[in-house]
Amino acid sequence: MSFEKRFTNNYYAKKIAKEALKIKAIKLQPDNPFPWASGYRMPIYNDNRMFLFFPECRNLITDALEEIMQSENIPYEIIAGTSTAGIPLGVSLANKLDCPFIYIRDKPKDHGLKNQIEGIDAERDLDGGLVVVIEDLISRGGSSAKAVQTVRDANGKCNYCLSIFNYGLDAAVEVFNSLTPKCNVKSILSYDILLNIAKEDGYLTDVQIKVLEEWREDPSSWGEKHGFPKVNVCREES
Repeated sequence: MSFEKRFTNNYYAKKIAKEALKIKAIKLQPDNPFPWASGYRMPIYNDNRMFLFFPECRNLITDALEEIMQSENIPYEIIAGTSTAGIPLGVSLANKLDCPFIYIRDKPKDHGLKNQIEGIDAERDLDGGLVVVIEDLISRGGSSAKAVQTVRDANGKCNYCLSIFNYGLDAAVEVFNSLTPKCNVKSILSYDILLNIAKEDGYLTDVQIKVLEEWREDPSSWGEKHGFPKVNVCREES
């Protein structure tokens, strides 16, 4: 099957959704929601690091990322992974594409050479290289957009961010569009396809699916509306 057909038929998205639910890399609990790092109670939790344990999953994700690059004709010279979850995915893709790899810290080290981008000398920049950022998950988009800006600040040209999964929240669209120039986001698996697979494979009832669809419309208010108030957590979501 050609890569055009695979993407038209959501081949990779469906396979990764099935694997994610099977190995519990994605958990859906509308009746007992998870506290996210933002403090909001959410009915879905994503831990893409679970994929790393399974060679077939790693290979599937790498193939899917490569075919996004091909199908979208994305120009590249360097692959960049976000720290930490984007690093193994980025390395795997860079190996397949036979190109340089760097990774981006969320902030500069407070010792030594104080690098924020690892893989280049601290006294150099990216010299105008075409960089594609690899992220595991995009929720509100804050840390992912920050990684793109870090590449640009280091004289890299970065107009694409690729991920395994994307919730499709309006907040993420806005933050990537606010970059100058805006950054294009391409993801293997979307929230809508995940819900379709969860329903088809019997993970959720129709009522639970409706609750999860409602969450995506207004995630910040969803918990309070359903009796799950915000909790005190200090970290920011990706």
